[in-house]
Amino acid sequence: MVVVEREHVGWGASSRNGGQVLTGLKLEPAELIRRLGISRARELFDTSLEAIATLERLIRDESIDCEYERAGHIYAASKPSHFARFREEQSLLAAVFDHRVELLSASEQHAELGSDAYHGVMIDERSGALNPATYVQGLGTAACRAGVLIVEGTTVSQLAHPGPRWTVTTDRGEIDARDVLVATNGYGSAAAPWLQRRFVPIGSFVIATEPLSPAVAAGLLPRGRTAFDSKNFLHYFRLTSDKRLLFGGRASFTKPTADTTRRCAEILRRDMAAVFPRLAGTRVDYAWGGNVAVARDQLPHAGCLHGAYYAGAYFGHGIAMATYLGRLVARRISGEAVEHPLIDDGPAPIPFYNGVPWFLPFAGAYYTLKDLLS
Repeated sequence: MVVVEREHVGWGASSRNGGQVLTGLKLEPAELIRRLGISRARELFDTSLEAIATLERLIRDESIDCEYERAGHIYAASKPSHFARFREEQSLLAAVFDHRVELLSASEQHAELGSDAYHGVMIDERSGALNPATYVQGLGTAACRAGVLIVEGTTVSQLAHPGPRWTVTTDRGEIDARDVLVATNGYGSAAAPWLQRRFVPIGSFVIATEPLSPAVAAGLLPRGRTAFDSKNFLHYFRLTSDKRLLFGGRASFTKPTADTTRRCAEILRRDMAAVFPRLAGTRVDYAWGGNVAVARDQLPHAGCLHGAYYAGAYFGHGIAMATYLGRLVARRISGEAVEHPLIDDGPAPIPFYNGVPWFLPFAGAYYTLKDLLS
């Protein structure tokens, strides 16, 4: 098996993310039921839990040192109406999904979150967090140990399937292959235009503060949980093992570059100070961005398109789900008759879209307005 990587292992959002390992999917439970019905919605929610369990087994079996901890997550209500929605979601999760979460009102939330910016929180004990860079490096090491050849610094320019086998053209020569898996997610290229028309890359940005004192760190997130809020232009944050606060969000829908990362870092620094005023003068040591990907239906997808296998569109839930779907696709490639609700013939292509997301500024304006009004 050969893995061809344009940059280096984990160069994209596989390492440049917030390290959150979350239950559920991007779509909330009520929306899953509305779109798919109770049976399918429950199956997909259970898949998210199975993905976390798969991740934990892999970390254990391959001895990957990535600071993984199942500390749970905090879902913070950005408005009082959002907390009212949390009450409905709590009942729905228990009745339909057999999944228990705890609610804390605004007057109780300081036991979990040292901020007055929110109006109550939902606590889910099943989520976790890890260091994504060391996790993906550990995956690469495990793959090489299993006999995989990883070729870095190599760009795939064309995929051709003239007969029973594939010809993969790169800037360093051609590869003859029986099967091809395209696992580029938010970094697709014209080599697989059929996938580009289905996956939209969206930039997600993160800042990391200087190391905080133990007292300050404990005052922000007393239980060490990972957290995110209920906005469409959401924020997410957690403490690292060296007591830095990682604070991220969709500060821009544009492609991460040095200029956009600097601009978004300033937006995130301002937003961080609004959530945690005690950090207003805290130094920001690092800033980065990476592309997540979203499909038209906002669900992850894997399967076979135009004869090639693919997986992607995790929309910010990719650490566990990418690991899980990658394993399912590998079983398909090896000849197993694997059936799964997320393995299909691909999401619908997006009209008038060829890989250049010209519509993202309009989407950003829409979700900004929705955050103001909802």
